[in-house]
Amino acid sequence: MKERLNSLFTKTRVQILFFAAYVIVTAASLYFADTSVISFLLLLLSILILYFLNLGNKLKWIIGIVILGGLLPFAASHGTAYQSYMEVATFVGIYVAMALGLNIVVGFAGLLDLGFVAFFAVGAYTYGIFATAQASQFMPFGKYPLSGESFWIFILIGCFVAALFGVLLGIPVLRVKGDYLAIVTLGFGEIIRIVFNNLDKPVNITNGAMGLSSITPPEIFGIKLMYPNQFYYVVLAIVIFVIFIVRNLEHSKLGRAWKAVRENEIAAQAMGIPLVKTKLTAFAIGASFSGMMGVVFAAKQTFVDPTSFTLLESTNILVMVLLGGMGSIPGVILGAAVVTILNLQVLTEVTNWLNTLSSSGVFTIPDALSPVKMQRFIFGGLLILIALYRSKGLLPAKNRTYNPEKLMENEVPESKVVLVANEKIESVNGR
Repeated sequence: MKERLNSLFTKTRVQILFFAAYVIVTAASLYFADTSVISFLLLLLSILILYFLNLGNKLKWIIGIVILGGLLPFAASHGTAYQSYMEVATFVGIYVAMALGLNIVVGFAGLLDLGFVAFFAVGAYTYGIFATAQASQFMPFGKYPLSGESFWIFILIGCFVAALFGVLLGIPVLRVKGDYLAIVTLGFGEIIRIVFNNLDKPVNITNGAMGLSSITPPEIFGIKLMYPNQFYYVVLAIVIFVIFIVRNLEHSKLGRAWKAVRENEIAAQAMGIPLVKTKLTAFAIGASFSGMMGVVFAAKQTFVDPTSFTLLESTNILVMVLLGGMGSIPGVILGAAVVTILNLQVLTEVTNWLNTLSSSGVFTIPDALSPVKMQRFIFGGLLILIALYRSKGLLPAKNRTYNPEKLMENEVPESKVVLVANEKIESVNGR
């Protein structure tokens, strides 16, 4: 037994040493290189490696926060591509939070939602309207735009407003499921986008297709947040909060009710699970995370218009959940990171590299096969390959395992159960 423990301890220590060396080397290469996308991606990969290490969850959380909150921004700050790195990392965090919200609806509760970007739009417009002079056109009181300090309150307001819209979506779709549910949610997403696109008359609320510009940036302690490296920490804090909430919900009574509804609604209802309440809660909580990130998106971009909230965005978020693994929190995080980095950085860098080679005369690319035109094709091909060879996702969901011996130890003796039952019967008869 001692030999086994010693070998396990030695193996864990070797893993930690190799991991530390990997993080130091990748961070140093990113720090000393003016622009190195590969070093940036390898340093982000350390979070995935950390997930597979044989360490305690608390220690993994501490190491992960140190890498993402301190080491990554510090190593990237030396080069000229600092803000572009932080831009990608910020969008990764935004999509991770939204994918985790959709995972509650699709992965836990089994409710296919193709209009999830509508809640993102609700959060963005909630802040955008009041953080510009637009609100003064229909509000009879107040001075607009509001100050940047109101951003922190609007994160909560966007959360509650999106949750309300999630309930409004859930009420009419309680009687449908499967393909019909997908069609209804798809229609809801398109309705929200069209309403925002046309809500400039008779009362101009959203400024229609022109969108809302010059949105007031957030402000904290007199400092305006205007750059990606500043928004990165805001998004990181929200993502940690969202992961904490989702992890606790997954194994709670409500989380088990969601999974029961996903597996079989009739059986779940027979077990006493209220279907209406359970489904509405899934829609509301999932939508609230998207609403929060909509507020952050509007403040970061300082401009929102209906073209940012199309069906393609909903599809991308759903792809993140399916690619990572439905119902798997680590898988959804990985899926959101992979899809976002592929779209924003990897495929863009490959496209720029091929264009440079083509313009320098190394080889000629036909116009029909231009990398700019083929970028979505390449992305789709990669998704097909992953779907074929990892059909359950990159990190499939795992059910909790229990030790039968410990369950037997905690089992209540049969004699005690009979004694308690007899006492209850006597107390009832006594009444």
